[in-house]
Amino acid sequence: MRIRDHLAGERRSFSFEFFPPKSRQGVETLFATIAELQALAPTFVSVTYGAGGSTRDLTIELVGRIKRETGLEAMAHLTCVGHDRDEIGATLARLAETGVENIMALRGDPPRGTSEFVRPANGFGFASELIAYIRDGWGGRHDFCLGGACYPEGHTECPNKEQDLRNLTAKVAAGADFLVTQLFFDNEHYFDFVRRARAAGITLTIIPGIMPVTNVAQIERFTSMCGATIPAALRDLLDRCPDDAAVVEAGIAYAAEQCRDLLARGAPGIHFYTLNRSTSTVAVMRSLTEVRSGK
Repeated sequence: MRIRDHLAGERRSFSFEFFPPKSRQGVETLFATIAELQALAPTFVSVTYGAGGSTRDLTIELVGRIKRETGLEAMAHLTCVGHDRDEIGATLARLAETGVENIMALRGDPPRGTSEFVRPANGFGFASELIAYIRDGWGGRHDFCLGGACYPEGHTECPNKEQDLRNLTAKVAAGADFLVTQLFFDNEHYFDFVRRARAAGITLTIIPGIMPVTNVAQIERFTSMCGATIPAALRDLLDRCPDDAAVVEAGIAYAAEQCRDLLARGAPGIHFYTLNRSTSTVAVMRSLTEVRSGK
């Protein structure tokens, strides 16, 4: 199933994102997590792609195995980092052979230990270039459905939101089929971003990305890296937590309220950044039982 076909209907999309574990035991733990989440009938799941393509083979292996063993629709992430056109073409061919129909096409973060993205020789420097290559330059050998990332609070490397929106317009014009946002904790950032995108002529489905907080230090690190902000209400809530278990419960409650508000105000679904854990995501999803079926 191509994700764009699901989004063309009136059903909301609920999806989960995972990252490739570092060990075989971690892989088996991940599949145990997927088994728990499978009961929630997600529209799709996605598997990220390590910096510099460091998990390329494992990402391909995981999305193929998810499709074969669980029947869930699996989307592979693919980045520009460290790959030339021929290497990306070979990766696309492998994904097509495994039956993968959906790709999240990203520029990607600089490899660990470096601070700036470097365009690979005979490679790409922007997600829009990668999307255009998959859609047209690769010869149209496989009709992948292409997702793109967007940033309600602006990309960290962009000087302002206006330029960030122009970059997104180029990504859409290159052939993206739908968009998923970076994580955020203030829904007004999402709805303001959607309004600006629509005013710029972007009509694609924009799925909000939500990460339930499970660890304070971790979420502070993530937000500092991606440019998202922690609103005062959430920070106050976390500051009142006496221990880690309370942080998890507070994170579930906050994310659940975020999701209810997003859906009530017309969001087309939710994409959960799970960090390969099921407990918080399951709890949030179960709290949405009454609104999940809404149109």
